[in-house]
Amino acid sequence: MDLKAHIRAIPDFPKPGILFYDISTLLRHADAWQHTVDRLAEAVRPHKPDLLAGIESRGFLVAAPLALSLGLGFTMVRKKGKLPGPTIPYTYDLEYGTDTVEIQADAVEPGQRVVILDDLLATGGTMQASVNLLRSVGAEVTAGACIIELTFLNGRSKLDIPFNSVVAYDE
Repeated sequence: MDLKAHIRAIPDFPKPGILFYDISTLLRHADAWQHTVDRLAEAVRPHKPDLLAGIESRGFLVAAPLALSLGLGFTMVRKKGKLPGPTIPYTYDLEYGTDTVEIQADAVEPGQRVVILDDLLATGGTMQASVNLLRSVGAEVTAGACIIELTFLNGRSKLDIPFNSVVAYDE
């Protein structure tokens, strides 16, 4: 199945010069969405995760159904201040400034094998920050995966984990 046929490209969103790849059209097509989840399951299964972590917010749409399909638990990596209860933060550098991601303090047990998911890999910064955050609480991060990879941004090169994508865009 050609999954690119189910992903809508929206020019100049969220700002001029950006081409946004919208997965909402993929999500509403049951066969294409099932095919996507199946392909992600094939990519993730060899890494033997105990838990899947989804990166805010579209990563939740990817990781939660995949976790259910694989019979695994799911946890969220969110922006600072979005999770209730005690949290563990990780602050990382952006091109101009910093950002912080968090998990709940009891989200991961030391030694758990975790695969991190998002909808799209661009520069790799948020994915690698999520890896570092989960490692800081004792997780063994075994891989990362996304539906879409923007290969021209070389985000994969910033990751120190195995990484899989279902669809790649070269420009």
